[in-house]
Amino acid sequence: MEELLDCRGLKCPMPIVRASQAIKAMGSGGRLRVISSDPAFRADIQAWTKQLGHKLVEFKDGPVQEAVIEKS
Repeated sequence: MEELLDCRGLKCPMPIVRASQAIKAMGSGGRLRVISSDPAFRADIQAWTKQLGHKLVEFKDGPVQEAVIEKS
């Protein structure tokens, strides 16, 4: 099951803060799709998933970016 988190309009570090809160409530293997308009989102989400050991399953670039994270 995949949950959706819309962070459009939020600036760094809020998309990561919100993603962190949402993923904590999920079980291992759960997926979270995060939508963000923050230009720093790609670098932030890559660093965050690497640091915590989650898997960045998918990333779509553009003015509105999307990341799918799988909880470890």
